Amino acid sequence: MTANDPHRFERLPATEAEREVPERPTRAAVVEWWTERFGLPADTWDGVSFWEKGAGKVWAFADDAPSPLAVEALGMAILRSRQEHWKPTTNAAQRYGNAATKNVCHLAEPAAKRFLAGEDQEIAWDGDWGYLIVTHDLVGRTEPIGVGLYLHGELRSVVPKAHRRTL
Repeated sequence: MTANDPHRFERLPATEAEREVPERPTRAAVVEWWTERFGLPADTWDGVSFWEKGAGKVWAFADDAPSPLAVEALGMAILRSRQEHWKPTTNAAQRYGNAATKNVCHLAEPAAKRFLAGEDQEIAWDGDWGYLIVTHDLVGRTEPIGVGLYLHGELRSVVPKAHRRTL
């Protein structure tokens, strides 16, 4: 297969040498991105297969299956890769964000409420610009609540409309 088929899932190649579809990310690149950007241990992804459906929608599946697959969904969407900067999904941040050690922005209650409502806000952040995993204390534990985009002193909420909440 040398072209992307938006109607079916295709397993990501392990390495660039195995890539047949131009611009398709590799398993190695996805693991490396999560490790470099968020400090997730590479073994977070042991036993997980990666798939692409559409142009750059990367899914994680905690099992294996024959490729390609003509199904509507397979596991969890974790990443948008065919854009200038790769973007983690809210579901992936909430599922895997507890293991993140880098580019994690913790918000106190007022800021977390605004973030979950989809509001952008000015914050003081001394980390990298770009996509961040945003956390907040819930029931005595720090929990990932979503993905934010930090640029020029502003944290932009990229919480999908369907996930937004007024607290």
